[in-house]
Amino acid sequence: MARPSPPGVRSIRRALGVLGGSTVESGEYNPKNGPLTEFGGLPGCEERERYWVDPPFAFVSINHDPVGNEHRYHVVTPELDGFERRLLELLTEGIRTPLIHREDAGDDPDAVLREELTDQLETYGVEIGTRSFHRLFYYLRRAFRGYGKIDPLICDPHVEDISCDGYDIPLFVYHDEYTDIETNIVFSEAELDSFVVRLAQQSGRHVSVGDPVTETTLPDGSRAELALGREVTPRGSAYTIRKYAEEPMTPIDLIRYGTVSAEQMAYLWLAIEHNKSLLFAGGTASGKTTAMNAVSMFIPPRAKVLTIEDTRELTLQHENWLSSITREGARDGASITMYDLLRSALRHRPEYIIVGEVRGEEAITLFQAMNTGHTTYSTMHADSVQTVINRLENEPINVPRAMIQSLDVLCIQTLTRVGDERVRRTETIAEIDGIDGRTGELDYSRAYRWRPETDSFERNDGRVTDSIRKAEGWSQSELRSELDRRKEFLETLSANEITDFRRFSGLVNAYYADPETARERIGERG
Repeated sequence: MARPSPPGVRSIRRALGVLGGSTVESGEYNPKNGPLTEFGGLPGCEERERYWVDPPFAFVSINHDPVGNEHRYHVVTPELDGFERRLLELLTEGIRTPLIHREDAGDDPDAVLREELTDQLETYGVEIGTRSFHRLFYYLRRAFRGYGKIDPLICDPHVEDISCDGYDIPLFVYHDEYTDIETNIVFSEAELDSFVVRLAQQSGRHVSVGDPVTETTLPDGSRAELALGREVTPRGSAYTIRKYAEEPMTPIDLIRYGTVSAEQMAYLWLAIEHNKSLLFAGGTASGKTTAMNAVSMFIPPRAKVLTIEDTRELTLQHENWLSSITREGARDGASITMYDLLRSALRHRPEYIIVGEVRGEEAITLFQAMNTGHTTYSTMHADSVQTVINRLENEPINVPRAMIQSLDVLCIQTLTRVGDERVRRTETIAEIDGIDGRTGELDYSRAYRWRPETDSFERNDGRVTDSIRKAEGWSQSELRSELDRRKEFLETLSANEITDFRRFSGLVNAYYADPETARERIGERG
């Protein structure tokens, strides 16, 4: 049975039903018609900047509160008057079914929505101004195709994480310049419960009072952790969204941000080309997956790559790439775990295996793959080299020490501060040297170490580059020349601001074919 309409919607339907047909002008918004959003600033605060996130509908105003000495993230969207709000409820109900049944809905979704909105308004015989039409269009679009209230946050490229901690509590975002900052977006109890259920349904997952927690990947690729009700989160339903970047960071981005030096990146490039296995470790939001995804762009162009993840985060510009994702148990099938996918992966004969994160029994299979000659990359939650080793050797992972020595390079990522700025740095690049015959412990050395007092990186010669030198038949000076050549190549890419991952990958592939030709192509556009 259809849900009855609210009294306000029923009354407006009756009023509109007696009117004759009308004509409504639609189409793209013309700024000459006047602004759709207006904002005079937050009282008592100093506006630091404002920028569009969904022009011409929504923008963000960053303000500083001198009393609390904190920043505030204020989303500004079109304001609806009482009539427009009631009309929006009616239109949301009326447009939903026609949109579902339109075969051309995927051709130009905005144009289709404008057309349906126009048809509905003309059917009800209501005449509204151009600005009213586009205000209604905005709210309908974000209801059907977007993420409702948080759509501006999803659209903001400066926002990395979105956190909702419960009912009637302002959302927080992690902003790439202002770090953790409170927003003006709040959900009531009914709104939040409905929204959490909707997020789960949009991504094909189930959440309920009986099963109140789930992790999922949203349609845009963002990762979400959802909790429904007060069963496990006493302040009410909650969610955290880690946004997915459509354009992944490249090694040049990491160099320009100071996360690594060009010399370190040249070292990792040489290690990847020569099939050295890497593990990236660090705390939450330290940049582990970002760094692993970036250096994966150095994988030789024709090599077969297989990735395994819980939620989709990796983006490779690689033709011979097979991506696989785990699946939770559902009514129509059993769970497919990372361990299952990794065992299957070995039958595909990949040259490089990338695992999103190791945390359990799949680690044994991963290290078995290393021992049998596969090159593997993965991430782990740990904040030091010794912590990584301890986690690998103990419950629930339990990798034998003899297997761990097959790991070549271990990168420790950290989220820290340099002055007043919050930054990500590669704190240590360590090399696993094997088992000490005297003590029986795993030996490791630091090829690079970050010096926080100078915000610089200190280099030491290590086993990995020496094994590459011997494999290539290079002298020590030839090894150093190759590292310097790659360092110079990366520095030139950085100086030319070549951060697009497609172009970067193309130039790296060109370098493999002919370093001199690749250097000549750097200045070219396209």
